[in-house]
Amino acid sequence: MKLFSSVNDVTDIDALVKEALQLKQNPYAYQQLGKNKTMALVFLNPSLRTRMSTQKAALNLGMNVMVLNIDKEGWALELRDNVIMNGTTVEHIREAAAVMGEYADIIGVRSFPGLKDRDEDYSEMIFSKFVEYCGVPVVSLESATRHPLQSLADLVTIEELKTRAKPKVVLTWAPHIKPLPQAVPNSFAEWMCKAAVDFTITHPKGYELSTEFTKGAAITHNQEEALADADFIYVKNWSAYEPYGKIFSGNEDWMLTNEKLKNTNQAKVMHCLPVRRNLELSDEILDGKNSIVVHQAGNRVWAAQAVLKRMLEALDD
Repeated sequence: MKLFSSVNDVTDIDALVKEALQLKQNPYAYQQLGKNKTMALVFLNPSLRTRMSTQKAALNLGMNVMVLNIDKEGWALELRDNVIMNGTTVEHIREAAAVMGEYADIIGVRSFPGLKDRDEDYSEMIFSKFVEYCGVPVVSLESATRHPLQSLADLVTIEELKTRAKPKVVLTWAPHIKPLPQAVPNSFAEWMCKAAVDFTITHPKGYELSTEFTKGAAITHNQEEALADADFIYVKNWSAYEPYGKIFSGNEDWMLTNEKLKNTNQAKVMHCLPVRRNLELSDEILDGKNSIVVHQAGNRVWAAQAVLKRMLEALDD
């Protein structure tokens, strides 16, 4: 594995999930793989779980780790080609990414969408240019359209905690006060559509995701109907795909509560975090027995470690 940007970079999803769970049982078994290897984690946006879990995963594999908040600590990057750089940008991404590739054996990159120009965001310009110019394997730490490490951890969590062979998994939209990217729901949908689960997406009208990510999912605007007999409920807000980046008033009643769990199969509630309490998810859910959000976040380490292990093995081939 030399690129991890989506589920399409994984040849055997089940095997990768099992490997993550095996690493959870024996985290330090492969430290020789990463000895004298360096990972660079490059952030253009804030991060807690992705930053700490990926750093811990790399350290568990014996790697050295460098972290760069390039939006605050680096030069302003120019992304466009064939331009005269006489404005606010200082360094072209061609040189910046290439230099990072001189210092690191594997690079992780995190960049959010602007939510203003859909074509620009969905072209994945920043992430793609790192892949093109750095010359080493690249891991997505979340991009404009996907968050594959999160989705892998989500699938690991479902596999670990499921009580029936093909659990019902529901992705439900939740209220928020500002427009949020579609990366997490896009990615979760993409992974669930390829997993051995019964998958449903529910959201108010107007919040349809791109069909590129939802092929194979059942989609409904009736949240109550969607939640019936659910084993896992994934709560997440996202802004509209069309009109792009917009949010609509109302829909506050979509927040998940204990009352809404009554018709589920004692559903376990998931969220990628951070979560705004009593807006996206109620206190009673987050503090109750159905919430597995912290357990889910813990599995971010093993998901990242499984991916990095595959990349390190590819370096040695």
